[in-house]
Amino acid sequence: MAALDEPLKKILGGSTAKVLAEHLDLHTVGDLLHHYPRRYAERGELTRLADLPLDEHVTVVAQVADARVHTFNGGRGQRLEVTLTDGSGRLRLVFFGRGIHKPHKDLLPGRRAMFAGKVSVFNHKLQLAHPEYELLDKDDDAGTDAVSAFAQQLLPIYPACQQMASWKIAKAVDAVLPSAQDAVDPLPDALRDGRALIPLTEALLKIHRPATKAEIADARARLKWDEAFVLQVALARRRLAETQLPAVPRTLTEGGLLDAFDAKLPFTLTEGQQQVSREIFDDLATNHPMHRLLQGEVGSGKAQPLDALVLTPRGFRPMGEMTVGAEVVVPSGELAVVDGVFPQGEREVWRLVLSDGSAVECDDEHLWIVGSRGTAERVLTTRELRADLLHADGRPKWSIPPATPVDLDGGEDRPLDPYALGRSLAERGGRVPDAYRNAPLKDRHALVQGLMDAGGRPAGAGTVFRGAPGPLAEDLAWLVRSLGGCPVLAPVRDGARDVHVALPDAASDGRGGLRRAVEAIEYVGRKPVQCISVAHPDHAYVTDHFTVTHNTMVALRAMLGVVDSGGQAAMLAPTEVLAQQHHRSITEMMGELAEKGMLGGAEQGTKVVLLTGSMGAAARRQALLDLVTGEAGIVIGTHALIEDKVQFHDLGLVVVDEQHRFGVEQRDALRGKGKQPPHLLVMTATPIPRTVAMTVFGDLETSVLDQLPAGRSPIASHVVPAKDKPHFLARAWERVREEVTAGHQGYVVCPRIGDEEDPPKAAKKGAKETAAKESSPEDVEEKRPPLAVLDVAEQLAKGPLEGLAVAVLHGRMAPDDKDEVMRKFAAGRLDVLVATTVIEVGVNVPNATAMVIMDADRFGVSQLHQLRGRVGRGSAPGLCLLVSEMPEASPARARLAAVAGTLDGFELSRIDLEQRREGDVLGQAQSGVRSSLRMLAVIEDEEVIAAAREEATAVVTADPELAGYPELRTALSALLDDEREQYLDKG
Repeated sequence: MAALDEPLKKILGGSTAKVLAEHLDLHTVGDLLHHYPRRYAERGELTRLADLPLDEHVTVVAQVADARVHTFNGGRGQRLEVTLTDGSGRLRLVFFGRGIHKPHKDLLPGRRAMFAGKVSVFNHKLQLAHPEYELLDKDDDAGTDAVSAFAQQLLPIYPACQQMASWKIAKAVDAVLPSAQDAVDPLPDALRDGRALIPLTEALLKIHRPATKAEIADARARLKWDEAFVLQVALARRRLAETQLPAVPRTLTEGGLLDAFDAKLPFTLTEGQQQVSREIFDDLATNHPMHRLLQGEVGSGKAQPLDALVLTPRGFRPMGEMTVGAEVVVPSGELAVVDGVFPQGEREVWRLVLSDGSAVECDDEHLWIVGSRGTAERVLTTRELRADLLHADGRPKWSIPPATPVDLDGGEDRPLDPYALGRSLAERGGRVPDAYRNAPLKDRHALVQGLMDAGGRPAGAGTVFRGAPGPLAEDLAWLVRSLGGCPVLAPVRDGARDVHVALPDAASDGRGGLRRAVEAIEYVGRKPVQCISVAHPDHAYVTDHFTVTHNTMVALRAMLGVVDSGGQAAMLAPTEVLAQQHHRSITEMMGELAEKGMLGGAEQGTKVVLLTGSMGAAARRQALLDLVTGEAGIVIGTHALIEDKVQFHDLGLVVVDEQHRFGVEQRDALRGKGKQPPHLLVMTATPIPRTVAMTVFGDLETSVLDQLPAGRSPIASHVVPAKDKPHFLARAWERVREEVTAGHQGYVVCPRIGDEEDPPKAAKKGAKETAAKESSPEDVEEKRPPLAVLDVAEQLAKGPLEGLAVAVLHGRMAPDDKDEVMRKFAAGRLDVLVATTVIEVGVNVPNATAMVIMDADRFGVSQLHQLRGRVGRGSAPGLCLLVSEMPEASPARARLAAVAGTLDGFELSRIDLEQRREGDVLGQAQSGVRSSLRMLAVIEDEEVIAAAREEATAVVTADPELAGYPELRTALSALLDDEREQYLDKG
């Protein structure tokens, strides 16, 4: 590879090599040979000018239609305007001052040439200002190098930069192309022959100087295989090396903490949860480190429509109004706190129809505690129930237990005696007032007794209320269900119904036999949904018509299994808010099992500690002591876990939540705290491009729990083109005002704070340079710095949002000040919050319905999606306005249109990946650097990657050191420089 390692400076000269190095990151002959053409123009075929992207540096092949010189500034200035055409559109070129003479001589009507420049708009027309050009039909210069570079039928168009046009890169490639003969072919002969791939040298020649389109296809196929195969060999060697690393097997222990935890659950896990748990525990039991990605752990499935009802101590409330910290009723009758709210966008919704005529809606992944004759209670998804709903004779197979009756209190006055009210309603009709529906048990009992004494008749083993008007029949049925009973409604006439009432015995606990059968499951359609997690050992809550439902947590069971084996488990969360939420959820779910050594704690339990940067000194010292002595089996924390002073007794498992928020070094620092390499489980609910890339490449073993969240709650998203249509921005502020008038609140998000000491780079340009750029009327203004929170907040308060309560929130505010602002906003005392991305995680204000993101093109797709998730969290629909000054045809606007077009987080991650490429999948950056993949595209080439993985695994298994493949070892060394090799070692 010596010839390909040659510095470009020796071949091309210092100035050309410097531009290639600084602007295109090309340093050696090999780098330039692997800088492939982006596309090809056919000789005689003119590029479609109608499809040119704005604000991008482009190369076009076109014909001169017209060329004229104009004067301006009273005749003191001259401007050459050249019009190009290709039949699909027209493009104007402009040249100023002394720069007009050569193009005026060269660009005559009828001439065909290649042009390079940045597309802009002036007077509503596309133009290139002072483009570089290369004539393609200069007969007088037919023998020169300039023309011979483009003499082939297919003209390569290279990824270029403002400092070096495509044809100059082509000339540089011509200078190094003979070195392609020295390229070492990394593909084994058997693989190349078996896949009918051409040799590498031939591929390099054909990709740069093809004679036909078929040659381009052959070259691309071969070069994609090079990248996929060498990378897959690197990953296969890593996987093999991990199997050689020593790790303490963490086998399941009978009668331990995990069994005690499972025994608290009155059901079995779903099949999906059991399958994921089996995969994890199988990995933990091996003597090499687990390296597994768990997709969909948080809020995976288990969703209900926003208009479904959840029982709280004050009565039923819509699912869409649920917030973290709200109290709900669990099936045992106890109260529990909602510790997670996960909007899930729109989903297919189904309706369970029960034997008493009631119904409850949910998605296909929702979990139900059900029983069947002669079997223990189980937890099944809606999908599983649909697949096995009836016995062979058509009888319902499954029934749902009633919730334990509980006292309710809506806080309203109840001036009438409940029994007397019941008798009055039975005689005169009417509805049961909410105050008596949401009342203590004894009052509801008295109300039902009054209704039945006045309007009931004996019927078999029970009683029936004859001919109740429709609304009263519904209310009576509701009251009976609230008491653990089973009402059955039968229509009689004119909307009236008979209500057959069966109540549990007085000695019964309310769950002793009055179960309702699941008679049918009907498709409803697509509706906005969300799911909640409940911090209680039951992992369940009471939903519509006093039906019980359930949720659980797979990662916690994995941690408990490791503690059983004598090890410790650490969960790393990206923010203190999430760490505290996990700690509260885990300790409440475990109950006394999390209180070992404390009064009332279980003997087979353990300690669960929290470690964050803001903890007090005494609490921190105690937590550190519990970790080093092994008293604490589970620790949940933030980056504070990574500090040198944090030591473990025997770290066996590292669980990383939202893994894309942590860098390689951070994860590695935590893994390095084990006596031997600990097992690693990374979790993500919302994949971002790097996660998708790693998953597709098979870098991690993957488990998928149910399904990935389909996005966020229903939010109308629109792009606001502030520069093209300023009245749209004015309308955006009117919409914010309308939301506030309706009783809601809004966010305005900006990329910058605005209190920086140094001015942004764009403001540092010298006055001389600025004056030079503005010397002609067509020059665009210097690109402005991003909009800032402090500036925008002041402008809004004095302008379009004058009179509203506007406040700011950003990361450099004092913690107490931030807390005060958030408390005021959450309490509804502020109308609009102007903030940076500090609101991206951990902010949950259901009353906030509007978000305006300024300079939205400065944010990534995933970040926009996360920000948008802050609104639409309540029962009211959300509105997200993406404000941008970028031109309509720019890639930035296309990215924003994609965000506005879907709420599916996984789909957005694919769009993000396609637009930004994969980043360097072997480097530390997530994006924004030149990828080590030049030809391969993760999304488009999944089949090639999968096949390459299969071939690579076979080669590495047979020859781990690649002793029989010296060329492959050479290519691997070139791919894996020191930094990337460390990345592979760390995982």
